[in-house]
Amino acid sequence: MKKSWYKWEVLGLLWVAFFLNQADRQIYNTLLGEISQSLQISAEQAGLIATLFNLVFAISVPLFGFLADNISKKKILVFAILLWSIATTVSGCATGFITFIIFRSMATGLGEGAFGPANYSTIADYHAKDTRATAMSIHQTSYYLGVIITGLIASWLSDMYGWRFVFVLFGSLGVVWGFIMIVRLKDKEPIKTTSENIKAKPSFLESLKLFFSIPTAICLTLAYASLIFVLQGYLTWSTFYLQEKFNLGKIDAGFSAMFYTHIAALVGILVAGKISDFFAKKKPQYRILLQSLGLITAVPFIILMGQSTTLTFVYIGFVGFGFWRAFFDANTYAVLYDVIPQKYHATATGVQTFVGFGIGAFSPWILGMLKPQLGLSMGITMLSIPWIIFAVVLFIAYKFFYARDCKKASEFM
Repeated sequence: MKKSWYKWEVLGLLWVAFFLNQADRQIYNTLLGEISQSLQISAEQAGLIATLFNLVFAISVPLFGFLADNISKKKILVFAILLWSIATTVSGCATGFITFIIFRSMATGLGEGAFGPANYSTIADYHAKDTRATAMSIHQTSYYLGVIITGLIASWLSDMYGWRFVFVLFGSLGVVWGFIMIVRLKDKEPIKTTSENIKAKPSFLESLKLFFSIPTAICLTLAYASLIFVLQGYLTWSTFYLQEKFNLGKIDAGFSAMFYTHIAALVGILVAGKISDFFAKKKPQYRILLQSLGLITAVPFIILMGQSTTLTFVYIGFVGFGFWRAFFDANTYAVLYDVIPQKYHATATGVQTFVGFGIGAFSPWILGMLKPQLGLSMGITMLSIPWIIFAVVLFIAYKFFYARDCKKASEFM
């Protein structure tokens, strides 16, 4: 009974850690105007800070994914949360552009990049296929709540105590939680295998070769890149879109752009996780079919977001977009880990994240480039195109690859 309960304690420990991860990432976006004015940095420099953060994040993810497959995941998770939390704390003491680059872009980006692969693979270690999607779904709520809650309270705290206090507060909370993880978190005991399967740890190149030999993993990773592409475009431009098209104030626009989508996604992720685990018991490949369904069903809502002339219908678009994208989110790692042998899980997470964010980073730039010619309404509407394409790709994977790849992964073990 104790062992059965502990897997949920692990989920709780990682839920709070990921909440703080997303909160620390969001406070920079929320307080960007005040930070820029205080440190006297230009818009270009402020953008460079974010760009370098994403670059360090993307590069570090596959490297730490490989490490997580070869050394203690607990050590990596504790290192990650302490690094990004301490870096967030000292970011509140930054005196200018260069120090913010060092503390925010480099140190925080490295810590957050180190966290992801070990985080998801630890959940998969403790949660077998019967509860995996549910566990991943519950965990994903920390992302949505981190964005929503931080967006609500960061500005309020900054108005009262200044932006530096917000960084120090959130960073300090992460340090405290890191020490709690040192005490409570344990690595999952490895599954005993036959002598034939007890081999040396895989090399990074071996891990990459295996990953790209699995058709389902490739299809899922490209679909994940399309997800990140659309989300990055939305997150970057939705607030400005509401200000420009509907003349909303900055606070109202920022709240509306984040709240409706993420609260719907919060509901959707819980619903999707339960549905996925229920149908996966009958036929495991239903997970990837639900991902395809989520993307294609979200398409009309993306078009509604971009083409509606009334706020009510735009908000309906936000809600539908958030709810249905959650059907992809709920199954991302459950599907990936179904077709990837366990000892490659963290590396696979790193590769998928690297590809996803490497491609997704271009979306804000492309929408900005198209804005003078086509406008943001058309740019947002065009975000539906990648999801149409990759809903079909996922359906192809469901029909032709998933069952075979899942069987190979189980035989590998």
